[in-house]
Amino acid sequence: MRYLFRPPATDATGLLSLPWHQPLEEWDDAHLLDVPQRGISRHVVRFVAVEGRVYALKEIAEPLARHEYALLAQFEAEGLPAVSVLGICIDRPDDQQAILVTRYLEYSMSYRWLFSGPQGERSADQLLDTMVVLLVRLHLAGIFWGDCSLSNTLFRLDAGTFAAYLVDAETVERYPSLTRGQRAYDVDLARERVGAELLDLRAGGLLPAGVDPFEVAEGLPRRYESLWEEVTREEVFRTDEQRYRIAERLQRLNQLGFDVGEVELITAEDGTRLRVETRVADPGHNRRELFRLTGLEVQERQAQRLLNDVRAYRAYLEQQAGRPVPESTAGHQWLAEVYQPVVDAIPPDLAGRLAPAEVFHEVLEHRWFLSERAGRDVGTTQAAQSYFTTELPKTPQELTTPSVIAGRK
Repeated sequence: MRYLFRPPATDATGLLSLPWHQPLEEWDDAHLLDVPQRGISRHVVRFVAVEGRVYALKEIAEPLARHEYALLAQFEAEGLPAVSVLGICIDRPDDQQAILVTRYLEYSMSYRWLFSGPQGERSADQLLDTMVVLLVRLHLAGIFWGDCSLSNTLFRLDAGTFAAYLVDAETVERYPSLTRGQRAYDVDLARERVGAELLDLRAGGLLPAGVDPFEVAEGLPRRYESLWEEVTREEVFRTDEQRYRIAERLQRLNQLGFDVGEVELITAEDGTRLRVETRVADPGHNRRELFRLTGLEVQERQAQRLLNDVRAYRAYLEQQAGRPVPESTAGHQWLAEVYQPVVDAIPPDLAGRLAPAEVFHEVLEHRWFLSERAGRDVGTTQAAQSYFTTELPKTPQELTTPSVIAGRK
């Protein structure tokens, strides 16, 4: 037998003592962990607990195991929402199939568990919306799932909402980008599978009476198209609206769980056309990206907001110059002409109440509010002056500020 494990390989040492030479369905219960209400699988799947960690083991043909192993490793490296793969066991005795090993997603729940609980009735729409977000994220990355279903998805609570993760990648195919037909086919497969799974729950008496399997499943394509349109559509607006309208659009995408790549502004007869490249970023990506472009070290969400402003500013510079502007140039120019003047303008008696990056974020929020009320972009300078006069004084003075420390000596 041979084992292929991804780093850190120390995770795998405790697994080596398991009876890999035996068919997975014949393993003794002493090695196995019961996971309640897990999804339906066409393969033999078992769970084991070793040295405080839980792993999912799936018996599958070696070519499919290698295919899934490689894809899940890619997804993890790119920060895509999928389970983490540990390794595979191949060349097992008597021509047995390979075993794919993935790390169990902590605090995750299957759809069977969620629908069979007391919260099932109000979870139907939430779960479908969450699964649609997952499917859109994968499609943006050029990933054709080919088997999108509730059984192949795990759900985890995230600040009162659900986050969805791909579990099964054996049917996945990856392309530079997906055609409309490929996306539509994937969505149609999801609709069929979700409908069948909900009917199965109803037959088992697990589905709340208020949930209609057909209605829920038939609504999936509509939910998908609505979200896809939101994250990929072009937007047209007047030139005097551009900065605050760009900020509004990028913030809306962030709230939906998507990050922003390139921002392109195109001057047209009907107004300025905004085109946004939407993507999913790996954890910490925004902090690293902002530091690379500007040298600023801030928190992740602050970095996301500041990067949005950098990209909007770069698009503005390119529109004014009529040519591409390198992102490094835009980053340094934004720092000198947009960010630093706001920080330098903070009144001395108010300095230290909030971190500089948080102040700038608040100014951007205030700018959006003022621009929305005025029906035009009021600009960062005017927004900053208004914020320093009306909003920042309301922020309690922190005990760590130099003025307070000096006053207590």
